[in-house]
Amino acid sequence: MRIVAQRVSSAAVSVEGTTVASIGEGLCLLVGVAVGDTLDDAVTAADKIAVLRVFGDADDRMNLSLLDTGGEALVISQFTLLGDLRRGRRPSFTAAAAPEVAEPIVERLTSRLSERGVATARGRFGARMRVSLVNEGPVTIVVEIKRGSVV
Repeated sequence: MRIVAQRVSSAAVSVEGTTVASIGEGLCLLVGVAVGDTLDDAVTAADKIAVLRVFGDADDRMNLSLLDTGGEALVISQFTLLGDLRRGRRPSFTAAAAPEVAEPIVERLTSRLSERGVATARGRFGARMRVSLVNEGPVTIVVEIKRGSVV
């Protein structure tokens, strides 16, 4: 599982011109589910992201998490994060899990964040989405989970 986490002051996702989800301050999470990823990987990822200290404290040091700040999370499935560029000019996406496997894993990641106390919103799985965000910092972190561990 590969997640690109961007610290944002706001983010929104729309489908066919209609906003389907939006957040204020928090993290926009682009989530790529790989072949072999499990629901347990989603729990590991959510637990790490909920406490990831990427928000500024009173001294503007990155010492606060979503849980500390009351920040929100916008979860967006993005299989293209698993693109393999080693051969040819077109990315191969064979490392990405099939939609019927990936969707419940993305749903579990979202529900686990909610269980941890993070207000969450999410894009529409499998839809052509338009994402808009204001990246604060900019701060962008890549989180990789394999076999239940952060790598």
